[in-house]
Amino acid sequence: MDIKYNVTKLIDNNTEDIKDSVSVEEPLEMSLKFKINGKWQTEILSITMRTPGNDENLISGFLFNERIIQNINEIENIEKKGEKVGDYNIQNKIEATINNSKNIDIGKFKRNFLTNSSCGVCGKTSLDTIEVIKNEKLNLSFPKINKKTILKSPELLMNEQSEFSKTGGIHASSLIDSKGNVIATREDVGRHNALDKLIGHVHKNKLIDNSSQFIACSGRLNFELVQKGLMSNIGFMAGVGAPTSLAIDLAKRFGMTLLGFVKKNSFNIYTNKERVILKN
Repeated sequence: MDIKYNVTKLIDNNTEDIKDSVSVEEPLEMSLKFKINGKWQTEILSITMRTPGNDENLISGFLFNERIIQNINEIENIEKKGEKVGDYNIQNKIEATINNSKNIDIGKFKRNFLTNSSCGVCGKTSLDTIEVIKNEKLNLSFPKINKKTILKSPELLMNEQSEFSKTGGIHASSLIDSKGNVIATREDVGRHNALDKLIGHVHKNKLIDNSSQFIACSGRLNFELVQKGLMSNIGFMAGVGAPTSLAIDLAKRFGMTLLGFVKKNSFNIYTNKERVILKN
């Protein structure tokens, strides 16, 4: 979703008044409805800045990635709430109803702050709430991804970014198979939102095959993006930017292959290089 703004553009010593496409950024209040002792209860989980669109994927991916639910099927219903507001006439509230609240601990997962759109981790109260417990490491025998497919992934990602081509101000995550086929892509002003949207979509539609797929991301790879990938047992992530030290440490700890600075003719392998097929 984008909007046109009047802009004065400077090229060399000349100026020109043009209309420029800018990515829309709006808050989304995400709430969870569940039963406690037979009574319905609703709690606000998070307020995040996002690009409007695919909000249902966003909240379902968020619930799964944060391990508030263990399975997408635990979501009984997702409903937009509130009046349409603002310049873009959109609803900025969404509520997910879950059918299994047996092991839910809202106090542990609730985010009582405004999530920054560029860093979902910012503002979390303690390290205990950053790292979701994951007991098992990933199987290092798969997926195996050829270097040709890896080198092609930035182009594949860019070709799928309809909003980026118009605004240049949006991130994307794609699920790609070992043959270079793009399974799905989602965009958002926030990197973590784009990945939540992607994971919510592919789980709902049963598109994940961990034996032959990897995730490609625009921008840098931080701790939270790696964590979200691990929650879906994604064994391979590649980014066009740099990974952070925490992202590398987390990938190494749980057996994820992490690549950064992926370009047309080069990339860096930071962890578990055995999954990368370097020979033609």
